[in-house]
Amino acid sequence: MINIGNALIFSDEAAFQGSNNGLFAFFSNTNGAGFPILDSSLTAITQALQIPVIILLIAFLVFAVYTLGKLLAEHLSRKKVPVSLIKEMIYSIYDAESAEDIKNVVNNADIQKSQKRILSELAESEHLGKKSRETLARRLIDNEEDKIAQNLNKTDIVTKIGPTLGLMGTLIPMGPGLAALGTGDVTTLASAITIAFNTTVIGIGSGAIAYFASKLRRRWFGEYLANLDALMDAILDNIDKRDERLK
Repeated sequence: MINIGNALIFSDEAAFQGSNNGLFAFFSNTNGAGFPILDSSLTAITQALQIPVIILLIAFLVFAVYTLGKLLAEHLSRKKVPVSLIKEMIYSIYDAESAEDIKNVVNNADIQKSQKRILSELAESEHLGKKSRETLARRLIDNEEDKIAQNLNKTDIVTKIGPTLGLMGTLIPMGPGLAALGTGDVTTLASAITIAFNTTVIGIGSGAIAYFASKLRRRWFGEYLANLDALMDAILDNIDKRDERLK
Protein backbone atom coordinates (compact mmCIF):
# COMPACT_ATOMS: atom_id res chain seq x y z
CA MET A 1 0.00 0.00 0.00
CA ILE A 2 1.32 3.43 -0.99
CA ASN A 3 0.03 6.58 0.65
CA ILE A 4 0.03 9.64 -1.69
CA GLY A 5 -1.69 12.59 -0.05
CA ASN A 6 -5.18 11.42 0.94
CA ALA A 7 -5.26 8.67 -1.70
CA LEU A 8 -4.41 5.06 -1.05
CA ILE A 9 -2.98 3.06 -3.92
CA PHE A 10 -2.78 -0.70 -3.58
CA SER A 11 -0.40 -2.66 -5.76
CA ASP A 12 0.04 -6.34 -6.25
CA GLU A 13 3.71 -6.89 -5.73
CA ALA A 14 3.50 -10.27 -7.37
CA ALA A 15 2.63 -8.63 -10.71
CA PHE A 16 6.14 -7.21 -10.82
CA GLN A 17 7.94 -10.32 -9.59
CA GLY A 18 8.05 -12.25 -12.86
CA SER A 19 4.54 -13.66 -12.84
CA ASN A 20 3.81 -15.99 -15.73
CA ASN A 21 0.24 -14.74 -16.03
CA GLY A 22 -1.10 -11.57 -17.68
CA LEU A 23 0.03 -9.17 -20.39
CA PHE A 24 3.17 -8.08 -18.52
CA ALA A 25 4.53 -11.60 -18.53
CA PHE A 26 4.02 -11.81 -22.28
CA PHE A 27 6.42 -8.90 -22.87
CA SER A 28 8.89 -9.73 -20.08
CA ASN A 29 11.46 -12.40 -19.46
CA THR A 30 11.35 -14.88 -16.59
CA ASN A 31 12.80 -12.32 -14.19
CA GLY A 32 10.20 -9.72 -15.08
CA ALA A 33 12.83 -7.30 -16.41
CA GLY A 34 12.98 -5.87 -19.92
CA PHE A 35 10.84 -6.37 -23.01
CA PRO A 36 12.56 -9.00 -25.19
CA ILE A 37 9.71 -9.31 -27.68
CA LEU A 38 9.64 -5.56 -28.26
CA ASP A 39 13.42 -5.45 -28.45
CA SER A 40 13.58 -8.27 -30.97
CA SER A 41 10.76 -6.70 -33.01
CA LEU A 42 12.58 -3.36 -33.20
CA THR A 43 15.80 -5.12 -34.11
CA ALA A 44 14.07 -7.10 -36.87
CA ILE A 45 12.43 -3.97 -38.29
CA THR A 46 15.70 -2.03 -38.18
CA GLN A 47 17.69 -4.78 -39.87
CA ALA A 48 14.97 -5.20 -42.51
CA LEU A 49 15.53 -1.57 -43.49
CA GLN A 50 19.21 -2.08 -44.25
CA ILE A 51 18.79 -3.56 -47.74
CA PRO A 52 16.22 -0.95 -48.92
CA VAL A 53 18.46 1.83 -47.58
CA ILE A 54 21.49 0.48 -49.45
CA ILE A 55 19.45 0.07 -52.67
CA LEU A 56 18.20 3.66 -52.41
CA LEU A 57 21.71 4.94 -51.75
CA ILE A 58 23.00 3.18 -54.86
CA ALA A 59 20.11 4.63 -56.87
CA PHE A 60 20.90 8.11 -55.51
CA LEU A 61 24.57 7.68 -56.40
CA VAL A 62 23.69 6.68 -59.98
CA PHE A 63 21.32 9.64 -60.22
CA ALA A 64 23.98 12.00 -58.86
CA VAL A 65 26.56 10.82 -61.42
CA TYR A 66 23.96 11.15 -64.21
CA THR A 67 23.03 14.64 -62.98
CA LEU A 68 26.68 15.68 -62.92
CA GLY A 69 27.16 14.57 -66.52
CA LYS A 70 23.93 16.26 -67.61
CA LEU A 71 24.97 19.44 -65.81
CA LEU A 72 28.26 19.48 -67.71
CA ALA A 73 26.40 19.03 -71.01
CA GLU A 74 23.99 21.85 -70.12
CA HIS A 75 26.91 24.12 -69.26
CA LEU A 76 28.61 23.48 -72.61
CA SER A 77 25.42 23.95 -74.65
CA ARG A 78 23.94 26.79 -72.60
CA LYS A 79 23.46 30.11 -74.34
CA LYS A 80 25.08 32.89 -72.34
CA VAL A 81 22.88 35.93 -72.95
CA PRO A 82 24.67 39.20 -72.09
CA VAL A 83 22.78 42.12 -70.61
CA SER A 84 23.69 44.22 -73.65
CA LEU A 85 21.75 41.85 -75.91
CA ILE A 86 18.65 42.03 -73.70
CA LYS A 87 18.91 45.81 -73.66
CA GLU A 88 19.17 45.94 -77.45
CA MET A 89 16.21 43.60 -77.84
CA ILE A 90 14.05 45.68 -75.47
CA TYR A 91 14.67 48.83 -77.56
CA SER A 92 14.04 46.96 -80.82
CA ILE A 93 10.85 45.34 -79.53
CA TYR A 94 9.47 48.58 -78.16
CA ASP A 95 10.12 50.40 -81.46
CA ALA A 96 8.59 47.60 -83.58
CA GLU A 97 5.61 48.58 -85.73
CA SER A 98 3.82 45.22 -85.78
CA ALA A 99 3.70 41.75 -84.29
CA GLU A 100 5.68 40.42 -87.24
CA ASP A 101 8.45 42.92 -86.54
CA ILE A 102 8.55 41.77 -82.92
CA LYS A 103 8.73 38.12 -83.98
CA ASN A 104 11.56 38.93 -86.38
CA VAL A 105 13.52 40.61 -83.59
CA VAL A 106 12.92 37.64 -81.30
CA ASN A 107 13.69 34.91 -83.85
CA ASN A 108 16.90 36.59 -85.02
CA ALA A 109 18.21 37.01 -81.46
CA ASP A 110 20.67 34.54 -79.92
CA ILE A 111 18.39 33.37 -77.09
CA GLN A 112 16.93 30.00 -76.15
CA LYS A 113 14.26 28.41 -78.35
CA SER A 114 11.79 28.17 -75.48
CA GLN A 115 12.09 31.92 -74.94
CA LYS A 116 11.52 32.58 -78.65
CA ARG A 117 8.39 30.42 -78.63
CA ILE A 118 6.90 32.17 -75.58
CA LEU A 119 7.72 35.68 -76.82
CA SER A 120 6.28 34.95 -80.26
CA GLU A 121 3.11 33.62 -78.67
CA LEU A 122 2.75 36.78 -76.60
CA ALA A 123 3.41 38.99 -79.64
CA GLU A 124 0.49 37.35 -81.43
CA SER A 125 -1.89 38.32 -78.61
CA GLU A 126 -2.25 41.92 -79.80
CA HIS A 127 -5.95 41.35 -80.59
CA LEU A 128 -6.65 40.64 -76.91
CA GLY A 129 -7.54 43.25 -74.32
CA LYS A 130 -4.90 44.65 -71.99
CA LYS A 131 -5.94 42.54 -68.99
CA SER A 132 -6.15 39.41 -71.09
CA ARG A 133 -2.66 40.00 -72.46
CA GLU A 134 -1.28 40.52 -68.97
CA THR A 135 -3.05 37.38 -67.77
CA LEU A 136 -1.58 35.42 -70.67
CA ALA A 137 1.90 36.75 -69.87
CA ARG A 138 1.59 35.75 -66.22
CA ARG A 139 0.34 32.30 -67.18
CA LEU A 140 3.24 31.74 -69.57
CA ILE A 141 5.70 32.77 -66.86
CA ASP A 142 3.96 30.56 -64.29
CA ASN A 143 4.14 27.61 -66.67
CA GLU A 144 7.89 28.08 -67.06
CA GLU A 145 8.31 28.35 -63.29
CA ASP A 146 6.39 25.08 -62.85
CA LYS A 147 8.68 23.33 -65.32
CA ILE A 148 11.72 24.67 -63.51
CA ALA A 149 10.35 23.57 -60.12
CA GLN A 150 9.76 20.05 -61.43
CA ASN A 151 13.29 20.00 -62.79
CA LEU A 152 14.77 21.07 -59.46
CA ASN A 153 12.57 18.84 -57.26
CA LYS A 154 14.55 15.71 -58.12
CA THR A 155 17.91 17.10 -57.08
CA ASP A 156 16.36 18.79 -54.04
CA ILE A 157 15.03 15.42 -52.86
CA VAL A 158 18.46 13.81 -53.20
CA THR A 159 20.03 16.79 -51.40
CA LYS A 160 17.77 16.30 -48.37
CA ILE A 161 17.25 12.52 -48.34
CA GLY A 162 20.73 11.39 -49.40
CA PRO A 163 22.55 12.34 -46.15
CA THR A 164 19.61 11.02 -44.11
CA LEU A 165 19.85 7.62 -45.79
CA GLY A 166 23.60 7.75 -45.30
CA LEU A 167 23.08 8.23 -41.56
CA MET A 168 20.58 5.36 -41.47
CA GLY A 169 23.04 3.16 -43.34
CA THR A 170 25.64 4.07 -40.72
CA LEU A 171 23.57 3.32 -37.65
CA ILE A 172 21.73 0.16 -38.77
CA PRO A 173 24.78 -2.16 -39.04
CA MET A 174 26.41 -0.73 -35.92
CA GLY A 175 23.85 -2.43 -33.64
CA PRO A 176 24.81 -6.00 -34.61
CA GLY A 177 28.44 -4.89 -34.88
CA LEU A 178 28.57 -3.69 -31.28
CA ALA A 179 26.70 -6.77 -30.13
CA ALA A 180 29.29 -8.91 -31.90
CA LEU A 181 32.05 -6.97 -30.17
CA GLY A 182 30.59 -8.03 -26.85
CA THR A 183 31.09 -11.65 -27.83
CA GLY A 184 34.56 -11.03 -29.24
CA ASP A 185 33.51 -11.36 -32.90
CA VAL A 186 35.81 -8.73 -34.39
CA THR A 187 35.15 -9.87 -37.98
CA THR A 188 31.46 -9.00 -37.79
CA LEU A 189 32.30 -5.65 -36.20
CA ALA A 190 34.77 -4.84 -38.97
CA SER A 191 32.17 -5.71 -41.63
CA ALA A 192 29.58 -3.51 -39.91
CA ILE A 193 32.01 -0.59 -39.71
CA THR A 194 32.87 -0.98 -43.41
CA ILE A 195 29.19 -0.84 -44.38
CA ALA A 196 28.66 2.14 -42.10
CA PHE A 197 31.50 4.15 -43.64
CA ASN A 198 30.53 3.26 -47.22
CA THR A 199 26.89 4.28 -46.79
CA THR A 200 27.92 7.51 -45.11
CA VAL A 201 30.22 8.45 -47.98
CA ILE A 202 27.62 7.57 -50.62
CA GLY A 203 24.84 9.46 -48.84
CA ILE A 204 26.85 12.62 -48.25
CA GLY A 205 28.49 12.46 -51.69
CA SER A 206 25.22 12.09 -53.62
CA GLY A 207 23.65 14.86 -51.55
CA ALA A 208 26.60 17.18 -52.18
CA ILE A 209 26.48 16.61 -55.96
CA ALA A 210 22.71 17.18 -56.02
CA TYR A 211 23.09 20.35 -53.94
CA PHE A 212 25.74 21.70 -56.31
CA ALA A 213 23.54 20.93 -59.32
CA SER A 214 20.48 22.57 -57.75
CA LYS A 215 22.46 25.66 -56.78
CA LEU A 216 23.93 26.14 -60.25
CA ARG A 217 20.66 25.43 -62.06
CA ARG A 218 18.77 27.88 -59.85
CA ARG A 219 21.16 30.61 -60.93
CA TRP A 220 20.73 29.66 -64.60
CA PHE A 221 16.96 29.48 -64.33
CA GLY A 222 16.90 32.77 -62.46
CA GLU A 223 18.70 34.49 -65.34
CA TYR A 224 16.41 32.73 -67.84
CA LEU A 225 13.25 33.96 -66.12
CA ALA A 226 14.61 37.47 -65.55
CA ASN A 227 15.45 37.88 -69.25
CA LEU A 228 12.13 36.39 -70.31
CA ASP A 229 10.18 38.66 -67.97
CA ALA A 230 11.99 41.78 -69.23
CA LEU A 231 11.34 40.92 -72.88
CA MET A 232 7.68 40.10 -72.20
CA ASP A 233 7.23 43.50 -70.52
CA ALA A 234 8.72 45.16 -73.60
CA ILE A 235 6.25 43.32 -75.84
CA LEU A 236 3.31 44.30 -73.66
CA ASP A 237 4.44 47.94 -73.68
CA ASN A 238 4.75 47.84 -77.45
CA ILE A 239 1.23 46.49 -77.91
CA ASP A 240 -0.17 49.04 -75.44
CA LYS A 241 1.62 51.83 -77.31
CA ARG A 242 0.18 50.71 -80.66
CA ASP A 243 -3.29 50.42 -79.11
CA GLU A 244 -3.05 54.00 -77.91
CA ARG A 245 -2.23 55.16 -81.44
CA LEU A 246 -5.37 53.54 -82.80
CA LYS A 247 -7.64 55.32 -80.34
